[in-house]
Amino acid sequence: MPTTLTAFADVTTSDSALRRFLHGLPGVDAVGLEARAAALGTRSIKTTAKAYAIDLAISMIDLTTLEGADTPGKVRALSAKAVNPDPTDRSTPMTAAVCVYPDMVATAKAALNGADVKVASVATAFPAGRAALPVKLADTADAVAAGADEIDMVIDRGAFLAGRYLETYELIKAIKEVCVRPDGTAARLKVIFETGELSTYDNIRRASWIGMLAGADFIKTSTGKVGVNATPANTLLMLEAVRDFRAQTGIQIGVKPAGGIRTTKDAIKFLVLVNETVGEDWLSNHWFRFGASSLLNDLLMQRQKLSTGRYSGPDYVTVD
Repeated sequence: MPTTLTAFADVTTSDSALRRFLHGLPGVDAVGLEARAAALGTRSIKTTAKAYAIDLAISMIDLTTLEGADTPGKVRALSAKAVNPDPTDRSTPMTAAVCVYPDMVATAKAALNGADVKVASVATAFPAGRAALPVKLADTADAVAAGADEIDMVIDRGAFLAGRYLETYELIKAIKEVCVRPDGTAARLKVIFETGELSTYDNIRRASWIGMLAGADFIKTSTGKVGVNATPANTLLMLEAVRDFRAQTGIQIGVKPAGGIRTTKDAIKFLVLVNETVGEDWLSNHWFRFGASSLLNDLLMQRQKLSTGRYSGPDYVTVD
């Protein structure tokens, strides 16, 4: 399959061309979307499959701390947990990444000490995105220079909702360029839409296409800082978008639901969505992530229950 965006070259030449393309996308059947997401969420899996799903979910977590009270000590502790989530069971997978603010990237990088865990950094005036472009570029550049393997940027929801689609596209492209280091290596770019603020499923579909056309490596639902974050329905819609994008371009894009996913049952529902919508090609942490802080603890408790038959309770795991 060819890997090309040539077919879409004319789409981003002007705001009017991009608007025509985005508003020409098929409208989202909200009732059908929510019904399918709900139906897939009722699937049950056997014990052996559940053990596999728990380990897979652990390996997909971006273990996150994004608070004003973050300290180097907290980031070091979180990094240690990412590498060794369950000190009593060394067979427990590492998490995919540790996600921190830009000023904590170097601390996380040093604490991980070469472990196979990525350092992700939020950027572009996270979470609101209310800053001038030079500030957003500098924010990203600082994180990349400090060693971030991945950048989680926020779009300007104000620009998008005002219909300034090309401005939204150009912001993502500009950040993507900053992710490239002088030696040619690049941080992978996750583009956060804040789906809870986009109002409609049609807007989520349009934002997904803007992100993919602009070079996102991942499209991400949310910051986790608003009332409505990742849901099965908005994640299903984004999975359909990356499926359709790959069918037309040959380019595979990852998906990251974030915010509000707290239990093993929740995580397994999302993995079912992935399997049934885009298939096994996305069932790895290179293409699917969970943005979470508390999810890991529940996965660890459920994992221990499967292996020992006993449920240890919340004191079995560290409080992040």
